Amino acid sequence: MRFTEMLYEKPDIQEMAGKFSLLIEKFEGSTSAEKQDEVLEEIQRLRMDYNSRQSLVYIRHSMNTEDEFYKEQQAYFDQNGPIMEGMINKYYQKLINTPFRRELELKWGKQLFRIAENSVKTFDESIIPYLQKENQLITSYQQLMAAANIEFQGQILNLSQLGPYVQSTNRETRKDAQESLWNYFLEREEDLDNIYDELVHVRHEMARKLGYPSFVELAYARLNRTDYDAAMVARFRRQVKQEIVPIASRLREEQRNRLQLENLRYYDESLTFANGNPHPHGNADWIIAQAAQMYEELSPETGQFFRNMQENELMDLLAQKGKAVGGYCTVIPKYEAPFIFANFNGTYHDVTVLTHEAGHAFQSYMSRKLPVPEYLFPTLEACEIHSMSMEFITWPWMDNFFAEDADKFRYKHLSEALTFIPYGVAVDEFQHQIYSEPNLSPRERKEIWLNIEKEYLPHRDYENNPFLEAGGYWQHQTHIYTSPFFYIYYTLAQVCAFQFWKKRQENPEEAWKDYLRICRVGGSRSFLDIVREGRLMSPFQEGAVASVTAPITRWLDSVDASRF
Repeated sequence: MRFTEMLYEKPDIQEMAGKFSLLIEKFEGSTSAEKQDEVLEEIQRLRMDYNSRQSLVYIRHSMNTEDEFYKEQQAYFDQNGPIMEGMINKYYQKLINTPFRRELELKWGKQLFRIAENSVKTFDESIIPYLQKENQLITSYQQLMAAANIEFQGQILNLSQLGPYVQSTNRETRKDAQESLWNYFLEREEDLDNIYDELVHVRHEMARKLGYPSFVELAYARLNRTDYDAAMVARFRRQVKQEIVPIASRLREEQRNRLQLENLRYYDESLTFANGNPHPHGNADWIIAQAAQMYEELSPETGQFFRNMQENELMDLLAQKGKAVGGYCTVIPKYEAPFIFANFNGTYHDVTVLTHEAGHAFQSYMSRKLPVPEYLFPTLEACEIHSMSMEFITWPWMDNFFAEDADKFRYKHLSEALTFIPYGVAVDEFQHQIYSEPNLSPRERKEIWLNIEKEYLPHRDYENNPFLEAGGYWQHQTHIYTSPFFYIYYTLAQVCAFQFWKKRQENPEEAWKDYLRICRVGGSRSFLDIVREGRLMSPFQEGAVASVTAPITRWLDSVDASRF
């Protein structure tokens, strides 16, 4: 079914919760594994129906945050969604305590029960008001970002539309674009501070009510981290500091030399080459046409997948007024349909965001028949393996998009993927500190950010920009507000994706088989089980980071980037 034909009906959440409650009672009262199995099928159908309605609202609200109907519907889910979370928690409690657990695990998989065990630790009816408040604050932040109307060179632009000017070959244009961007944040600094301050406190209070010492531990449980902990993440960050930060600093120095600058300022970082960054040689429709050809040639599975995305209007890609910022992939379970949302703006990011989100969408397409909502996507860090690896798997087709600039794109893509990792772990370390000390003032939080930046991004020079010099850079990172502790996933997955890049260089057929295998298992495995399924080295393992930085630096050093 085409996306425009997908009917949305507002759910009566109280009524759905009532049906759910009856099913839970029926499950508990069943006297055999077979009877409980039948009830589980009913429960999954009810949840898939609810999730589909929620997804339709989320997508359509993202597409136009000014649409009053879907704005109201999003607020309805923000307010009432925690009621369904409460029902899911009750269901999980019965699931993990059933006397027929072993028999049910044979059909439904052990991962469902692991997720259930983790999740029951994250909810109690007493925290519903806190969850409602958290949802409202997240929506307030998203609306603040979507509402940006920045006057620049006689135009009114949103945050995404400003992107091409941030990458301009003209240094004054780059600087002016960045200053316009950060002035928007400076003018709304009080709102940004207040929203985040409330988020930190409401999350901390939730954690305390549930018996956790801080939100850090609750966040790990909410994200279903079943096979690693904060100590393992800290060791990974140390690997990054030792192995990647020196390489990233060297790459920034080489960038400064290529741009023939005395100092590389913050507004110069987005321009990799003096004659301009690579850009796709066509508009959005042309990019989609190239992608269609690419996926037809890549494999029968990807060809069928992308035809489905096109024919059923399952992509919304152009930046427009009132549209939410960023990009994402979600799924509409009732229609077994992934959906890709992005903000094309004429830069090379249009290609990387498409291949990235297509990685998510392809995985969910390959696992769309799995009968459990938890299995449509894996846990979030594993999700990012599919998306980031797809960016590298599609490298042979970059000539289609960039023509003579294809190698220029590949150099930028690989070097930026590497230099991103220190920033990604900086975001993670920042959140660990913030939520460990929830009563810090906004000023103190910004000082912490500045100190962390010095460790992981020692090259960064803000040239007296008042907002950035005061430590506000992190406030544009939507994940910090909307998805706490999510961001480390990009770095963990990037190390796994680099391994797929390396495999692709050595044996493309084997690399594709491994990739396809982890797509098919969907979310039915834990993160480290998926890593093993893909025959990858765990990023937590000592030496994992060094194992990919060595071949990457060799490849980058083999390219004469000065000729671009």
